[in-house]
Amino acid sequence: MTAVPEETGQRDPERQRDPERTKAEILDTATAEFAARGLAGARVDEIAARTRTTKRMLYYYFGSKQGLYLAVLERAYVGIRALERDLEVSHLDPARAVRALAELTFDHHEAHPEFLRLVAIENIHEAEHLRTSPVLPGLAGPAVDVLGGILDRGRRCGLFRDDVDALDVHMLISSFCVFRLSNRHTFSAIFGRDLLDPGRRAHYRRMVGDLVVEYLTAHVGRV
Repeated sequence: MTAVPEETGQRDPERQRDPERTKAEILDTATAEFAARGLAGARVDEIAARTRTTKRMLYYYFGSKQGLYLAVLERAYVGIRALERDLEVSHLDPARAVRALAELTFDHHEAHPEFLRLVAIENIHEAEHLRTSPVLPGLAGPAVDVLGGILDRGRRCGLFRDDVDALDVHMLISSFCVFRLSNRHTFSAIFGRDLLDPGRRAHYRRMVGDLVVEYLTAHVGRV
């Protein structure tokens, strides 16, 4: 096994004996740095200094600046996919279940604005780095599987329309939740409304659920 390189000037020797903790701290700091400055603007020296480690250690764990960026991006996506996978909705009726998934996305995106910035940055790069990720094949499954199961149940009981699929609904939910955060500054400048106003939060959270349920139940049983 390759030894972890010694970190000269390390202020916390315990961290050297706990590589998983060190990697987690590096990823936490790198997430903030890449979200704030993008891939080109982020500085590995700054990440190393803020984690009390060295560039050599960062490159040992992640290979390069691009490798660290990809690890940050992967962890961000894996986080939301894990929440979707673990959401227990089998005991809920289909309308309430899809509403619960929409609310989960709403809550996650609000709590993790850095996720949306990272996604926006990677879209600027046309998903160049994400396409190389070894975890990419597993990033679609949880969202599609959970939604697909809810839609199947809703169709079997005659509640949901049958001309949409899980990706359609995923896109609909994401569109609302992402817009609310990523466009809040320009929206506020033009219309004078703060989309993160705490007094409107419950309204918007209910609104995304209403949109999805109304869309899925529209025209069902009509000629």
